[in-house]
Amino acid sequence: MVNLVTLLVLWFSVICTIYNVKLMVHGSARSESTRFYDFKVQTKRVAKLCNSKDIVTVNGMFPGPVVYAQEDDRIIVKVTNETPFNVTIHWHGIRQRRSCWYDGPSYITQCPIQAGQSFTYNFTVENQKGTFFWHAHVSWLRGTVHGAMVVYPKNMVPLPFKIPYQEQIIILGEYWLQDLQQIEHSTLVSGGAPPKADAYTINSHPGPNYNCSINDVYQLNVIQGKTYLLRLINAGLNTENFFAIANHNVTIVEADGEYTKPFATDMVMLGPGQTLNVLVSADQPVGKYSMVVAPYKSGRIVKYQNVSAIAYFNYIGAASDSSYLPAKLPKLDDKLAVKRFMDGLRSLNLANVFKEIDKNIFITIGLNVQKCHSKTPKQNCQAMNNGVLTASMNNISFVHPSISILEAYYKKINGSYTEDFPDAPSKFYDFVNGAPNNIPYDTESLNGTRTKVLEYGTKVQLILQNTGTVNIENHPIHIHGYSFYVVGYGTGNYDPLAAQFNLVDPPYMNTIGVPVGGWAAVRFVADNPGVWYMHCHIDIHQSWGLGMVFIVKNGKGDLESLPHPPPDLPPC
Repeated sequence: MVNLVTLLVLWFSVICTIYNVKLMVHGSARSESTRFYDFKVQTKRVAKLCNSKDIVTVNGMFPGPVVYAQEDDRIIVKVTNETPFNVTIHWHGIRQRRSCWYDGPSYITQCPIQAGQSFTYNFTVENQKGTFFWHAHVSWLRGTVHGAMVVYPKNMVPLPFKIPYQEQIIILGEYWLQDLQQIEHSTLVSGGAPPKADAYTINSHPGPNYNCSINDVYQLNVIQGKTYLLRLINAGLNTENFFAIANHNVTIVEADGEYTKPFATDMVMLGPGQTLNVLVSADQPVGKYSMVVAPYKSGRIVKYQNVSAIAYFNYIGAASDSSYLPAKLPKLDDKLAVKRFMDGLRSLNLANVFKEIDKNIFITIGLNVQKCHSKTPKQNCQAMNNGVLTASMNNISFVHPSISILEAYYKKINGSYTEDFPDAPSKFYDFVNGAPNNIPYDTESLNGTRTKVLEYGTKVQLILQNTGTVNIENHPIHIHGYSFYVVGYGTGNYDPLAAQFNLVDPPYMNTIGVPVGGWAAVRFVADNPGVWYMHCHIDIHQSWGLGMVFIVKNGKGDLESLPHPPPDLPPC
């Protein structure tokens, strides 16, 4: 009887959620202010690319369930771990105002949810709307443990563009035949680079270009003459991707959950962690058109999967056996195409960007090669010069502690981190071309769990400088707990006298692709107390240490202070 009642309650809640979502699209219904979700982290056997394997999922779904909400809703998600692996869930792009405990990165804001345990995430999507996503933030589990998060505007608040006929979530991903955690472990043990993905995917489907995948294809059926909103999410692990639809332009209207000025383009590029909302009109002759996902080959020594993922943008009425029209993409290493795309991203309205800066922090980002001290160098020293690959910010490779930094900070536990992350690298030189620590010279970095402490309300500018120590490539840098204005970017070494900034309508983002051999400047006000992780969203770079942590101190009163930890916070 208890199970029957539980099933009825779950069925009723799902129906209510679906009903509310349908009404919210039209902006006419009153919706509940609190939304409940039940996540069961469990393994599921899947067959792809002529092979079967167990993957980790939420509720047996890949991608996982969509979390729907409305601006300012409270979201409560009970996560129960039914696998033997540690797990946490991060709500990517949600700023977690005064709810840092629920942000999700393992050993930063919480210890993992262990096998057989549960933890309830409880936060409000305060003053936010748009396309976000959730994903695991332990090891490489997010390769299969991820899903979309759609936050609609408040009731009766109009969209800044014509209401589309229909909307669809499009999640870009990568798939490996080998177990993801084993890949991470064996890569770190080897000291070398990871294997390339076996396939790219669109909503978990690789498409007809891969073995045993002629029927493993995602298809979006459209009506000629209608306009569709595509919510694009790059949930991939290690590759930035181009996306395009054959013979169709798309119009970008949102980036990272913030409205943009409409920008028409024939392709987009998303790094891991980035989201875009685009409008596409089904204005071509009835037929079957390809949606293609291919790698942006920004790294000159990185191995990429060269076979593209294909999905179908299929007009209703097209012959079922018709062949698809291929999409055209720029050259896959075309930096100028990516720059033109980035240049088109502007905030919809005038931005309130501060002019006076309290804290200016210059951060170099890139890869390093450490000396290898293994007694079995053939197995453990597979980087160039028989070394070990690492990554760093200001030449410091981030090391995760054994307890969460937030808990250590709150409880004043000493010894797990330091507060001495530098405001600048120890030396300035030609970071991009011919730096004195380029191979074969000293390419080592320091190791440490270093944090940067900011007073509440500090106006921060970050200069993120790409380095050529090992390899220049595009780095998608994500900051937890904040969105930021991307006020400038360029190629080469940052020059404050020559840099051109946009303080009028810069895009407001949470993940910025720092250009190949270039720099990006971002600004934010440190008005969200807590412990916030900043890292490259290419997972192997994160595993190698390309990250750091901001600690933002309390302001005045409860509304500017970190609340007490939740009672069910997972122990270490």
